[in-house]
Amino acid sequence: MSTDNPTDWAGVAASIQRLFRNTVVAVSGALSRRDGQVGLVVSGLAYFLLYLTGLRHLGLGPVGYEVSVVSNPFTRTFRQVGPFQWEPIALLVAGPVELLVAPLNMFLGAVLALLVGLNLAVSVVAWRGPAACRLGPGAGAVSGLPGLLSGFACCGPTILLVIGVQASAGLLSLFQWLLPLTVVALFGTLLWVGSRVETA
Repeated sequence: MSTDNPTDWAGVAASIQRLFRNTVVAVSGALSRRDGQVGLVVSGLAYFLLYLTGLRHLGLGPVGYEVSVVSNPFTRTFRQVGPFQWEPIALLVAGPVELLVAPLNMFLGAVLALLVGLNLAVSVVAWRGPAACRLGPGAGAVSGLPGLLSGFACCGPTILLVIGVQASAGLLSLFQWLLPLTVVALFGTLLWVGSRVETA
């Protein structure tokens, strides 16, 4: 018997479409509230800054003002220096703040920060006002947890250096895979929240 039943595929497609639609309902409901907006901005910005700090692209130094750009910046923008890490092409110094500008690193950090912020915004609103997202009271309780995994993905080797642990090649390869797994987990928890939306 053939398993390629058009009715079955239509049902699967409808379920997937409903899941994405309900996820949009949950996210838009969370962002329609002040606490959801604050959760998104605060957690997203904090994560983005911690991400750059973990990569050692953001830090403090002697007070000064400087803008330096490398030669051939466009070509060097795409030069990888590690797993999911690219070469900085500029240095910005403003007062005591020093920033190494690596556009692809910053883009990746911004995407992760947005996902973390959305997860935490939905989690906060689902806890404080679940009706705004049409969720049950505890539906968003775990939606911010994958952010912890993404923090270890970017900052893990730095943390090991700070506490004096020798990182083996195998351990470093583990951190290499944490980042894509984190992106999947962050998307997955948003979809899980969408699956908990109560349809009218």
